[in-house]
Amino acid sequence: MNIKQTLKKWGQVLRSPSAKYSMLALLGGGFIAGIIFWGGFNTGMEATNKMEFCVSCHEMRDTVYEEYKLSVHYSNRTGVRAICSDCHVPKDWVHKMKRKIQASGELWGKITGSIDTKEKFEAKRLELAKHEWARMKASDSRECRNCHSFEGMDTEVQDPSAKTKHAQAAKPGSGKTCIDCHKGITHELPAGAEDFME
Repeated sequence: MNIKQTLKKWGQVLRSPSAKYSMLALLGGGFIAGIIFWGGFNTGMEATNKMEFCVSCHEMRDTVYEEYKLSVHYSNRTGVRAICSDCHVPKDWVHKMKRKIQASGELWGKITGSIDTKEKFEAKRLELAKHEWARMKASDSRECRNCHSFEGMDTEVQDPSAKTKHAQAAKPGSGKTCIDCHKGITHELPAGAEDFME
């Protein structure tokens, strides 16, 4: 078979492919489309975990971001910096998706303007904080534990109160977790928060 006949044969196959070739084309096309979709989806998800995205709206930039810049999570002696997503977005896929869905509901506040001024934000701040504290309590402060662990603590350099509380919290079944004592570690406590402190 010469080259002309080979090209003619492939031309016929492409004009009227058999079921076998149609199925291969469909599967191949689906596979490629899936890779493109997943890549785009994952890229979008990662973009929403960046600090620039978190502070792109003035509701966050002018309130909690300013507080964060004064915290130990922003500047400390070791130079380790936690960004918004380190504390507010789980690392594992299932919990991350759940949190992203919750966050899309929080965008409703932006769209409707219910937190579009500092005054409106402060009026809802306790409610928003309580939601976040409950989420962190329910996950046993999972995001805190991405960086902090009882095993890694040098309790000998902690003040006596912290040393005692950490020892109690480290006991299995204690029911204590980071957020029980560390509300306000990065952001100012809202008015009325004292009723929710341990």
